[in-house]
Amino acid sequence: MTSSNADAATSPLTGVRVLDMSRVLAGPFAGRMLCDLGADVVKLEPPEGDVTRLWGRKIAGISGYFTQQNAGKRNVSVDLSQPRGKELVKALVAQADVLIENFRPDVMGRLGLDYATLAAVNPRLIMLSISGFGAGNVDSRRAAYAPIVHAETGLVQRQAELSSAFPAEMACSIADTNAALHGLVALLAALYARHSTGVGEHIDLAMVDATMVTNDGMSHAMDGLSRPLPNEVHDTAGGPLMLAGEFRFIWKRLQEVFGLQDGLSPDAELAQKIEARRAAAHQFFTETCRDREAVIAALDKMNIAWGDVRPTPDALQLPSVVERGVITLVDDRAGGTRPTTQSPYHFTHLQAHVRGGAPHLGEHNQEVLQEWLAYGPGDIDAWQDVLVQRVPEAP
Repeated sequence: MTSSNADAATSPLTGVRVLDMSRVLAGPFAGRMLCDLGADVVKLEPPEGDVTRLWGRKIAGISGYFTQQNAGKRNVSVDLSQPRGKELVKALVAQADVLIENFRPDVMGRLGLDYATLAAVNPRLIMLSISGFGAGNVDSRRAAYAPIVHAETGLVQRQAELSSAFPAEMACSIADTNAALHGLVALLAALYARHSTGVGEHIDLAMVDATMVTNDGMSHAMDGLSRPLPNEVHDTAGGPLMLAGEFRFIWKRLQEVFGLQDGLSPDAELAQKIEARRAAAHQFFTETCRDREAVIAALDKMNIAWGDVRPTPDALQLPSVVERGVITLVDDRAGGTRPTTQSPYHFTHLQAHVRGGAPHLGEHNQEVLQEWLAYGPGDIDAWQDVLVQRVPEAP
């Protein structure tokens, strides 16, 4: 068995065809994970290209951001402003197992590519539609990127309260990535169900839904409670460290293990106790523990999880990141390589991994039409009016 055949034999989604019509992050990230799991993912891109082709450092015209979300995919570029472009999409849909899109809920309908229409072409099609607020409600037509959902679902305000700062955007596009991963779960469930039903499914997944359900503090809001203070960054002799557990727990462990006291009478006011205990804890972590080794030893003795507050670039050197191969090299499409993130799935018998660099716009027009539609050169020539290709010349 050749290495490529061995790879196909152990990849869980080998043989699954995915038409990825999405852009930016939520949809493309779901498509990237399917690709890592062995699916043949074809990104269907408009002539102007996904806007993320402009984000980050470019090599051979391909940005780092676009690479991270689209590595390993093939690419077909079709002009959907022309009726024939939509017909070509339908021809591809007829051969697809999965379609991913993240337009506003009415866009696919206006294109004549809504689920009912596509299911008539391919009854086995599983279609994932990711939008900000979902279909069929008064917010459906609103433009929504992750920051908007973060603000609307309380994450931005909550972060501002915790940091005593003016509200600001989160450091990670949580709403997008949560929606992508929940979409991935739904797609895999639908693929499994199709084995017994023989029919496809349409998944309407809202970023607001995914954000709310994965916010572990929503129960407090629903019960009318204020959420307790979470984990905090503490100033220590070993630098700023994130400690797991709210302060009440940390103080309890400091008392139990090291006998720390607040020096107050039992009937002292709560505010006084909090101030005194925080001062005592700060003194313990900055003076009693005189260096990093002492701080870490004390935390380990109390069984309190800790983490260095490090800049993002420094995370690339974290031992677990290095040893698990979280960052890997892919073809930079210019004769060299560039770093990107590896698949996070580590199996015992199966495998998942990034399958190559990111594609140029329309790079695989001919290849995909030949493989998916069994078109010959003459058949492909007949669609040249709606196909676009922008592949830089080799350096």
